[in-house]
Amino acid sequence: MNRVVAVWTCVALCAAAGTAGQAQRGSASPNPQLALRVDLDGMTARVAAGPGSARQARADAQRLAVGYRGFGPLISTWGPADYALLVQERSSSVVNATRQLAVIPKGFHQPLADFCGDAKIAATLRREMEEELFGREDIDNTVGEQHAADPLHPSRLSAPMRWLLENPGAFRMECTGFGLNLVSGNFEFACLIVIDSDEFWSRFGGQIEACWESSSLRQYSSLDGGSLAALADDSGWSNEGLFAFLQGLRRLRQVGGDRVDVPAIDSGVRS
Repeated sequence: MNRVVAVWTCVALCAAAGTAGQAQRGSASPNPQLALRVDLDGMTARVAAGPGSARQARADAQRLAVGYRGFGPLISTWGPADYALLVQERSSSVVNATRQLAVIPKGFHQPLADFCGDAKIAATLRREMEEELFGREDIDNTVGEQHAADPLHPSRLSAPMRWLLENPGAFRMECTGFGLNLVSGNFEFACLIVIDSDEFWSRFGGQIEACWESSSLRQYSSLDGGSLAALADDSGWSNEGLFAFLQGLRRLRQVGGDRVDVPAIDSGVRS
């Protein structure tokens, strides 16, 4: 039997309330969230009062488009500090876990050009995260021929990955499980990637986007225990995806402190 090693990862991105006030409208208000609420309440009241002037409508639109342009990537940071947990639904174009829920990134572990250095699991994790979340061109040599002498050279890094490597204290990877999948015959690594930096989410949260391997990307808060419990009970999971997801949640609950509020996760073996 031919066997390959697969990597399944649970990615957690840090999003904290304290960053929102640092990238907004400057000195217009000491509380930009409150300023936006006041503006929206005023606009709502004018709409409810009846048809307004075209000049007022243009002024309101300009205020939202220009005055709050920096709010987009930071919307999810309003509220208690938490982790943004990402889960994908696999597309119909992939051969593994098609149209099923899975953690992200998800991929196969294999060397690219450097058959010694690329054999590290960490190299695969970084590569898959770049390809599946940071918009880097797919360099998987199972899809096409490999022509780059050093496809993982620092000059080829995406901006988010370059920032992470320049700030190693904000980025950690852990293996949360290893085993043999009796359904697929693969050896599998379940891993957790944690980015403990509010600055990262402020800088790059708007650039995080799933690649062609996903038909949709979902975001969950690590403080929303109810939604996470319902997600774990979803029948759409791939078998290895659910295992990696629960292992990641279990570990995040141990290390995440006040940013995490999920039920205890127990495991066992049924005969």
